[in-house]
Amino acid sequence: MITLIVAGLGLLVLVAIVVGIVEAAQAPAWRRIAKERRARWEARQPQLHGHAAYGPYAYDDESWDDD
Repeated sequence: MITLIVAGLGLLVLVAIVVGIVEAAQAPAWRRIAKERRARWEARQPQLHGHAAYGPYAYDDESWDDD
């Protein structure tokens, strides 16, 4: 029974090492993908949060400063 537990823990450690190595090898590709996605997201922000002249999201920028 103890042999089975030790073998299971050894397998978990081995899997953790393999996953760490594979993720380290793939990290540059994932960083590149994340950089491209962020650039696309930032490019879309003015479109998504721009000042609408009409429609349900139209608002007046100066409405809070009516004093």
